Amino acid sequence: MGRATGAMLGLAIGDALGKRTEFLTLDEIGLLGPDWRQLPLPRKAQVTDDTQMTLALARALRTGLAEGPLVPLRLELPLREEFVDWWRSPDNNRAPGMTCLRSCFRLSTGRPWQDASDIGSKGCGANMRVAPLGLVRELTDRQVSGASQLQSGLTHGHPTALAASELTAFTVRWLAQGVDPAELPARLRAHAHERRTRYDEFWLGDLASRDHFGSPEAFIARGWDECLLALDRLDSALAAGEVDADPCERTGEGWLAEEAFATALLCFLLLPDDPVAAVRRAAVSSGDSDSLACLAGAFAGARHGEGGWPGEWVERIEYRKELLAFGALWD
Repeated sequence: MGRATGAMLGLAIGDALGKRTEFLTLDEIGLLGPDWRQLPLPRKAQVTDDTQMTLALARALRTGLAEGPLVPLRLELPLREEFVDWWRSPDNNRAPGMTCLRSCFRLSTGRPWQDASDIGSKGCGANMRVAPLGLVRELTDRQVSGASQLQSGLTHGHPTALAASELTAFTVRWLAQGVDPAELPARLRAHAHERRTRYDEFWLGDLASRDHFGSPEAFIARGWDECLLALDRLDSALAAGEVDADPCERTGEGWLAEEAFATALLCFLLLPDDPVAAVRRAAVSSGDSDSLACLAGAFAGARHGEGGWPGEWVERIEYRKELLAFGALWD
């Protein structure tokens, strides 16, 4: 079925759709076409930093796993190198987030990643790129949890960015494993409650010490609590079932990690059997359209596999060969 391939292609397809609509109002997006269900993929389907950083994580993950079981240094060292290479690349011209740029500069100086991290930032730049960690079947749940938070922490050290990254990775993982989409909200809520006060020092080291508001357990609990509130909003939005309404009105515009997760998941869960419509719904929104559609595409692709995407779209997507290569590696 090619679920890993579907997820990698889906995130890039969503990213390319949303690239066209990011920073536009809904009225301005409407000038592209009156029906959101018909939003076309641009002929030159370029992606943004969302896909570029996802591929950076995928490369680092492949490098680390080639050395043995995944442990912090086997992810951190190649990921630091990939992020710094991305930061220096002339192709890094797709309106990248300032948190990523600042943190990657600090990573380039060789300082400990905990010192490079922006402890105050919970932007969506951390969970927009985390999908590969949900696709590697040999990883344990503990490795997915820890590695999801670590990859976030290299740039976005806020506890909500850490928790939202973990929830995003597990959503991709569970969908790739065949979990019914309708089960996701309850599963995610249970996971958040179970993890709420578990600060993973093995993966995060002393990151929490950069925050001055309590114990490591209190630090991480703040992040999970904000994600639980986002899940509350998701439940309300799903109960309303307003497919034609702007999803950002219900669960947030997506500039913040927990909002990006909840709003992208809302778009997918409103249209679980129509992957193309799910990414279009996320792209035609008033918020961070490329990141929302990128995440919705990862979820829909993990559910439907490679066959969920139009062949003509796949042929046009930027970085297609590399996306397909990682899909083949993990399928």
